[in-house]
Amino acid sequence: MSSRHGRLRVETVRKKVKGKVYTSVLLRRSFRKDGKVKHETLGNLTRLPPDVIEFVKRRLSGELNADAPHSSFEIVRTLPHGNVAAVLQTAKQLGLESLLASRPCRERDLIMALVVARVLSPRSKLSTTTALKAETAKHTLAEELELGEVEVHQLYAAMDWLAARQTRIENKLAKRHLKDGHLVLFDVSSSYYTGHKSPLIKHGYSRDHRGDRPQIVYGLLCDSEGRPIAIEVFPGNTADPPTFTQIVATARKRFGINRIVFVGDRGMITSARINEDLRGVDGLDWISALRTEGIRKLREAGTIQMSLFDTQDLAEVTSEHFPDERLVVCRNPALAEERERKRNELLKVTEAKLEPIRLATQRARNPLRGEKEIGLRVGKVIGKHKMAKHFDLTITENSLTYTRNKERIREEAALDGLYVVRSNVDKKQMDSEHVVETYKSLAKVERAFRCMKTVDLSLRPIYHRNEDRIRAHVFICMLAYYVEWHMREKWRSVLFADDDQESAAAARESIVSPAPRSESAKRKDATRRNSDDYPVQSFHDILKDLGTLCRNRVRIPEFDSEFDRLTLATPYQQYVLNLLGVAMN
Repeated sequence: MSSRHGRLRVETVRKKVKGKVYTSVLLRRSFRKDGKVKHETLGNLTRLPPDVIEFVKRRLSGELNADAPHSSFEIVRTLPHGNVAAVLQTAKQLGLESLLASRPCRERDLIMALVVARVLSPRSKLSTTTALKAETAKHTLAEELELGEVEVHQLYAAMDWLAARQTRIENKLAKRHLKDGHLVLFDVSSSYYTGHKSPLIKHGYSRDHRGDRPQIVYGLLCDSEGRPIAIEVFPGNTADPPTFTQIVATARKRFGINRIVFVGDRGMITSARINEDLRGVDGLDWISALRTEGIRKLREAGTIQMSLFDTQDLAEVTSEHFPDERLVVCRNPALAEERERKRNELLKVTEAKLEPIRLATQRARNPLRGEKEIGLRVGKVIGKHKMAKHFDLTITENSLTYTRNKERIREEAALDGLYVVRSNVDKKQMDSEHVVETYKSLAKVERAFRCMKTVDLSLRPIYHRNEDRIRAHVFICMLAYYVEWHMREKWRSVLFADDDQESAAAARESIVSPAPRSESAKRKDATRRNSDDYPVQSFHDILKDLGTLCRNRVRIPEFDSEFDRLTLATPYQQYVLNLLGVAMN
């Protein structure tokens, strides 16, 4: 090939040194200077594959025209790669590999694959195996981790390996993110189960509203930012307080934390739990809230009076019923209005459903008879809307009468919008507003449960029968949320999350009132674009967009040669990858 820079060619050079012949393939250039022909070596092509050398040689000799039609190239296979690169490289940046094991091994690579696949597209282990096989691959994850052929029994063996290392991994996370005196958030949830084999599977209170299914219970411990640290799995009939007792022991003994502040909801840190396990324990502080009966007790004793809220919406009080505790009483007018509206609506709906039953007992033809039969119909209505306490019911063999119990309704209305945060944290460490704000941070754990259970990671349904594999499955979901949490933090500007929380906090009238959206967040909501004029999407929509960045296997039939070529990133794709600090390769 000739150009203004001279003539380019590929030369094969052989040299004999001490009886041994060495062959080199060189890219050379010939050009004329000062009336003389000069030769220059531009590069050594010896290490390139023979088909690539042949292609370069024929291209420079003119056998392959630069303007040849695209039909001379074939796209053999296209696999999504951008989404894999985003999640996998983030996991590696977080040191997830070293958390799992200090040395490379097959099990570590398979667990990395399970964690990343859970973020990309949650599915069963059998379906994940299919997605990782070369013939049926759904993405480049297996190629990136160099997994080779993957069988489902290998994934199960890797889960058993992970279950044995869970304690060690959680200890590393705690050492990384928890220090003495730090806040620790803890909450409990449950998920239904489709089988009946494991001893963990028990019928109990179902937070999924699937009382027909057995379930498991799990408690998630997070740091003050909502970053997951540890997760414990319990039998499905375990109540909240025992889970809290176990996680307290985990945090203090296994993590080696001497001073800690636990934050838990009112169903977990109960008065009985405080008196039996928490009171007087050196270095252990806690923040929770009173149940309705506790608030009613303060109201009846005159400790809570509406005059407390004439000039403010929170006040700190003390009570002999709750010795050595700080009680911060809060009143949210918006919450009070909402509860009143909802109660009135449910009262009307309940009356509307009770009336046909009453009329059925009075009709002339085929009237409803029998105290048991009438009671069953009434029970379904009352139980569905939980309005039994607000009605006085009289059921006989041939009649039903009902009236609203105005006294009970008035008693409940007096508590509308009220909640009481309780704590033993010293006032010098936290003032009243800080205590309330800390209790509200439990919403971060609830957000984690939403992501793990339904929105993103699909912890349920659970298909495993082996107890250790159930625990490993839940732990994999937690590790996947650990990766997703960090990705969400880096992507706040392109998600619908408020990325100007300081401004939002400054605009907040009170810690009791709902947190407002910042102006930048409102603009994102209205325009669906961020301050850099890039689209705002959900987390998984961004991953789907990145999935269109593909790794294409290209074949040149003339040379029977194949090589990989990446799709060019759009400006938006490059923008979100830059936010993660991820480079395509």
